[in-house]
Amino acid sequence: MIVRIRLGTGPPVQRKLGKNRHLALACGALLVPVSLMAYVLGFWRLASDMGFTAEPGITGVFGHWQVWIGAAVLLHAASSSLNHYGRRGQFQMPQVLNPRILPLRTSFRRRARSG
Repeated sequence: MIVRIRLGTGPPVQRKLGKNRHLALACGALLVPVSLMAYVLGFWRLASDMGFTAEPGITGVFGHWQVWIGAAVLLHAASSSLNHYGRRGQFQMPQVLNPRILPLRTSFRRRARSG
């Protein structure tokens, strides 16, 4: 006995830029309050180290203000990049996080091939 299963055709594969823009906007919007909370916890811990407020009650690795503020900066940059991609359809990293090492390597390869 041979059983054949016929499946309907799905949507065609899209070959355009920015096909997940709605997901990027949603994730970018959700990362904004998360980064704000990380900023608040970082500055609260910094204020408690200076003696202005009570300790937040978090111990271990996350008991340091440097970790919270660093995580907040990374979350803020990710949120900004996702929002930029969601609005314009182009993913662009901030210039601070974009090292200029790769263009130097390509120019080095060009010189090695020609010479």
